[in-house]
Amino acid sequence: MSVLPLVFTSGWASGINAYAVVLLLGVFGATGLSDEVPASLQRTDVLVVAGVLFLCEVVADKIPYVDSVWDSVHTVVRPVAGAVVAALLAGENGSLPELAAGAIGGSTALMSHLVKAGTRMAVNSSPEPFSNIAVSTAEDLGVAGIVTFAIFHPLAAAVIAGTLLLLGIVTLLFLASRIRRFLRRRGRRREEKRLAGAASHWPPP
Repeated sequence: MSVLPLVFTSGWASGINAYAVVLLLGVFGATGLSDEVPASLQRTDVLVVAGVLFLCEVVADKIPYVDSVWDSVHTVVRPVAGAVVAALLAGENGSLPELAAGAIGGSTALMSHLVKAGTRMAVNSSPEPFSNIAVSTAEDLGVAGIVTFAIFHPLAAAVIAGTLLLLGIVTLLFLASRIRRFLRRRGRRREEKRLAGAASHWPPP
């Protein structure tokens, strides 16, 4: 069977939570639930690092504004992780060139990451923290559920991931005004901090 559906789904999930994808795939491979997972993802050191970083993401992702900073840092990390995981999956399966798999996984991860980051900017424009926690929890459960589903039903999981990606892009277009408001608010905060820092350096009269 072609590994393409699993490559696409893992790319989509990596754009949301790359550490969860590495951790889940590694566990499925190490426990023998899947033969598609390469040995490099099943290594104990990889699983430990992925687990620690996953816990860090779980916490950071639920704190307003901290989540957006975290997303900014992971603008490169998630697409790269998606590309690497996809290439490793293709290398293990042999039905898809590793370079093509990396391009598919990386580009899909980049698109889903941009949807996630943009949606969080819109959510952060709301003063209460509960919507942020709810969205983050839904993302965590969604990634876990779809990656698990992809191990046993890769084609169906890829269809679901593609549908969610499309819906996310459409939602992002509707939330454009809230995202612009978030960016303006963040810009004002940075300017206020800059002015406050500059004022503290002036000698007292």
